[in-house]
Amino acid sequence: MIALCILGIIVLALAIDFFVVRKAALDRFSGYEAKAKSTNGSYGKISYIDEGEGEPFLVFHGITGGYDQGFDVLSGRTDDYRVIAPSRFGYPGTDMPENATVDMQVEAFVELLDTLGIEETFAVATSAGGTVAQRFALMYPDRCKGLVLYCSGYPALEKPTEPASGMTGPPEAACNDFVMWLISPLFKPIMGMESSVIKQIMPMKERRAGIVFDGDVVNKDHTNNYENYDLRNIKVPVLIIHSEDDKLANPVKAKYWSKEIPGCTSVFFSGGGHLMTGNDEDINHALDEFVEKNK
Repeated sequence: MIALCILGIIVLALAIDFFVVRKAALDRFSGYEAKAKSTNGSYGKISYIDEGEGEPFLVFHGITGGYDQGFDVLSGRTDDYRVIAPSRFGYPGTDMPENATVDMQVEAFVELLDTLGIEETFAVATSAGGTVAQRFALMYPDRCKGLVLYCSGYPALEKPTEPASGMTGPPEAACNDFVMWLISPLFKPIMGMESSVIKQIMPMKERRAGIVFDGDVVNKDHTNNYENYDLRNIKVPVLIIHSEDDKLANPVKAKYWSKEIPGCTSVFFSGGGHLMTGNDEDINHALDEFVEKNK
């Protein structure tokens, strides 16, 4: 009887924690005001945040992201820059086209720039968003003033001999609030991020299709279409910012490509993990120098 009571108390405490965390996450998410536009092609609707003044930045968010996380990348810089943060395919407020590809995502974002009257923009990408941003810079160098890669993914050092296989993102079954909350204590040992990051990931329902797309397509594209990602062919200025203790985006690849990309500028931190925590001042300084040099 005592054991059952103790078990009941534990279950109740866990349930309360889940609902408290989820409410905080939903309150955070509801605080963002996104706009929506329909693309001219067959890509459907794109939702985005467009705030600030100055040099425009198109933000390519990472996996489990959306316009909210994209905006957060430069949210403190809207006095200096115009921040355009769209949700990628399948993320909050943005449609998932049939048989979507990375190049289709690039085309959709170019259409968004057209509707906003933006001829040229800087591109900044985090994590899985780096794949799409790299293709943007390679496909449309005339639209890209410069490419900034924050703890981004990169192609392999040499062409892989086998196609990408296995899981490269959370399985669809895990893309719900309860499961992600349940495993959030493992964020630190596995990914090097605090469990509180769960508040930025929820609500999962609005991100599920995008997460699956990233896992099935985007995160495998560096391997399966390796010839599309020879970063030596990039014709725009590139700034790489990366943490050497990043557990999710390989710093060895980042260092390799920082030497292979013509004229690349790079900044590496000894700590900070995938989110480069604690390095905001140095990041802003590097970003400002890069923009001043290339605007």
